[in-house]
Amino acid sequence: MSENGSRIAITGATGLVGSALTSALSGQGNQVIPLRRGTSQSDGTDVFWEPSGRGIIDPKALGDIDTIVHLAGENIATARWTDAQKQKIRVSRVDATRNLVRSLRNCEKPPATLVCASAIGFYGDRGSEEMTESSAPGSGFLPEVCQDWEAAAAEAEELGIRVVRVRIGVVLSTQGGALAKMLTPFKLCAGGIVGNGKQYWSWIGLSDLVDVLEEAIANKDLRGVINAVSPNTVTNREFTKVLGKVLRRPALFPLPAFVAKIMLGEMADDLLLGSTRVVPEVLNRSGFEFQYADLEACLRHELS
Repeated sequence: MSENGSRIAITGATGLVGSALTSALSGQGNQVIPLRRGTSQSDGTDVFWEPSGRGIIDPKALGDIDTIVHLAGENIATARWTDAQKQKIRVSRVDATRNLVRSLRNCEKPPATLVCASAIGFYGDRGSEEMTESSAPGSGFLPEVCQDWEAAAAEAEELGIRVVRVRIGVVLSTQGGALAKMLTPFKLCAGGIVGNGKQYWSWIGLSDLVDVLEEAIANKDLRGVINAVSPNTVTNREFTKVLGKVLRRPALFPLPAFVAKIMLGEMADDLLLGSTRVVPEVLNRSGFEFQYADLEACLRHELS
């Protein structure tokens, strides 16, 4: 858990994860400072940053900040991966992170900690091979973006900042993300496995992800990479069966791989058909306790 009374700045504070984290941190007595997109100087209440340019517009406006949590980035599942969309995704992660870190050099007192989001897309499609934080990166668009994204965050170490890069799995929440999109077809009895269903989906409930981020903020012994996934990774077939059970709906209508590729193009291979079996080795070793490590328990919690 985070330390009470800390001053914590967050990019992407209005997103799915950022909103939940802001609520949790504020409820513990921390002062949360949202970094808002814009080119204006701070007016005393808002601090602005420009992802594609200067980073934090007025670093002095942050004051004596303890931690920055960097969650902002273009949603990778909102549009087909055209060349333009891929560039947009890359710029929103790699360039934005590099600009954020560079602007920290102008802080009167740089933060002690930078917690930067990353993704298990780092590992790519690896079949049934178990991935830990020390595993090599995969190949392709997402692994390359994640490598450069994390390298940009690591530049903050030159300023004496403790950097934690959190590789986030499929976030389960009814408020957004993959689960929210799956609910309608399943409730209409039109859900089913994707492809052959053998691909591994490494997931984490939103509540547990917030706890992981809080742990990354508070635990001074954590640095480097953390896999933010449940210790109980499942295949798509298993996921489909459990979701159908929780919703009390049959899962009878599979989505063939070729149809997924027609609908989504290259995105289908990485987000639906690719297999990434990830283990949270660092969290397990640190003694971190997941509230909802079991998929059925997590789904019932999120759907309640």
